[in-house]
Amino acid sequence: MRLGPLLEATKIPVPEGAAALDVRQIAYDSRRVKDGALFVAVAGFHRDGHAFAGDAIARGAVAIVAEHPLEARVPVAVVPAARAALADLAAEFFDHPTRKLKLVGVTGTDGKTTTVHLVSDVLDAAGQITGFATTVDFKQGDHVWQNETRQSTQEAVEVQEFFAELLVAGGTWGVLEATSHALALRKLRGVEVDVAVFTNLSPEHLDFHGTLQKYLDAKGELFAMLPLSFDKGVAKTAVLNADDSHWRYLADRAGSASVMTYGIDALADVQGTVLASDAAGSRLRIAAHGASVEFTLPLVGRFNVHNALAAAAAGLAAGATLPQAKDALSRARAVRGRMERVESGQPFSVIVDYAHTPESLDKVLGLLRPLTKGRLIAVFGSAGERDHAKRPALAEVAARHADLFVITQEDPRLEDPAAILAEIEAGAIGAGKRRDADYLVIDDRRQAVAEAIRRAAPRDTVILAGKGHESSMIVGEEKRPYDEAATAREALRSLGFGA
Repeated sequence: MRLGPLLEATKIPVPEGAAALDVRQIAYDSRRVKDGALFVAVAGFHRDGHAFAGDAIARGAVAIVAEHPLEARVPVAVVPAARAALADLAAEFFDHPTRKLKLVGVTGTDGKTTTVHLVSDVLDAAGQITGFATTVDFKQGDHVWQNETRQSTQEAVEVQEFFAELLVAGGTWGVLEATSHALALRKLRGVEVDVAVFTNLSPEHLDFHGTLQKYLDAKGELFAMLPLSFDKGVAKTAVLNADDSHWRYLADRAGSASVMTYGIDALADVQGTVLASDAAGSRLRIAAHGASVEFTLPLVGRFNVHNALAAAAAGLAAGATLPQAKDALSRARAVRGRMERVESGQPFSVIVDYAHTPESLDKVLGLLRPLTKGRLIAVFGSAGERDHAKRPALAEVAARHADLFVITQEDPRLEDPAAILAEIEAGAIGAGKRRDADYLVIDDRRQAVAEAIRRAAPRDTVILAGKGHESSMIVGEEKRPYDEAATAREALRSLGFGA
């Protein structure tokens, strides 16, 4: 499209001589610039896009959007906030796909990915054609592929492009994992939300947000978007976990939007009752709108019951029926890297899970403890350049539940790996645990996984926590290939299992 109308539509001043330029791409990474690109210079955490404007021009950028004037041989439009401009430009460039596509956004500390999958399943059972974008994977109709970006929520350009493609593929509903980072960084500006779902809230990403209240405020942005979003004939609805006390704050942020609660303990619009549970899942009753259904949810743990209730409530808000929700949820499958069993014929359990916060690790270990007849062995670490306060807390949780735990790396990034291990170990020492007796410290994660599995005896459970579905380990600024489940299978093979 022409640059002049594009900038005018997004309220960006049009530089002299720029109006007639043809724009074929919106780009924020100079390495991906193609001929005819409009390059938006965004200041990142490690690199400032303004320093790469020259590279973008050399690769074919015809104009630049920046936060301050630049010396360049192409027109430069100056804006007060490049990230907001990037989102506005992306939405306009792809013709505002979420004004046509109905959309569910899911936010919270834990359970987002599983809930997105379950919401999609419920809407599919209701006859819709869905697509989703999560930490783990993407879906457009019948096509599903792995998310290899290591971003839970993509940048604004990719978000708008994804939903534009879903529309072309015949999609009627999109489901999006909306992280606090994405909301705070305005990646979802210009996304028109119909149903917003809240799973839960516990301290996480405080290195970025500063305080728990600011973290909650960022989550609240998704709900504040509801009454302002484009009318697509669907009642704007906030779907909130009544068992989490933060739901009332989010209900206020939703303004004039409808509120639908779900819960197990608290009285809720969508009421869940756990009739029985074991290592295979839960027998569940869901009551809503004067009707009820009973079925077996084939996902283990109380946290998955909450995820299922959230999906049922979101489905109801989107027009699905309770029997359709039952049909979908009774056939639910675990998401890759979420309580994923690694089976190689060994006489003990090996499970891969993404639990990487003290709260999520506590839930997983608390679930596995009574199901384990032998010893519970945990392997975990903590990501570099992330919340330091959670590091000792992770070890304290492991000390409460596990018979043996191995402290190792997760994604050290640019931080000193030894310092990360020391901060985690401080929690183990504070809990009265002894190194080499109650816990081990092994820097190399592959060695840590192998040692945990080597020490496992029949009827033990080895839980590998923190990496889940991820396909890389970030060391410095390098993404090194790493697959937790494959690493576990390799360790089992070395012991003669699954050969």
